[in-house]
Amino acid sequence: MKKVFLIAIIGLFLGGCSLKEDVAELYLQEQPLHTEVVLPDTITSQEQVPIKVILTQDGKKVEEIDSVEFEMWKHDDYLHATIEKPDKLEEGIYGINKTFDRDGLYYIKIHASKGGAIIIPQVQIVVGELSKSELEYLQKDVREKEEGHDHHH
Repeated sequence: MKKVFLIAIIGLFLGGCSLKEDVAELYLQEQPLHTEVVLPDTITSQEQVPIKVILTQDGKKVEEIDSVEFEMWKHDDYLHATIEKPDKLEEGIYGINKTFDRDGLYYIKIHASKGGAIIIPQVQIVVGELSKSELEYLQKDVREKEEGHDHHH
């Protein structure tokens, strides 16, 4: 009798552990933000440059965003990074007009969030002509990536 009772109890525990068919739907479906940074083909210092970001989620332009900022700096001068709040240009598109005061290698990091989804992509841009040290920096970075890639077999 004890064995029958024990088997019944074990059966109840195991039955409670079975997976439900719709278990995936019970959890919040992640819908990450995606960005596309739009820049002119060539950028010259001392001229106003439009910088835009297109924010999409689940394949559609984001109607309302919780926050969006552009962080920008020259590659060798992160201490003087600036953060600018872009204007909403249209549904899902935000932008600024930026004047870079000198030629060089710059970075733009987009900080965007909506409903718990956060994205912080970074793009590298060239303004005017690169200096010798900036060219060497880029070549060193490419070599390190190539060498690092060769070691992964």
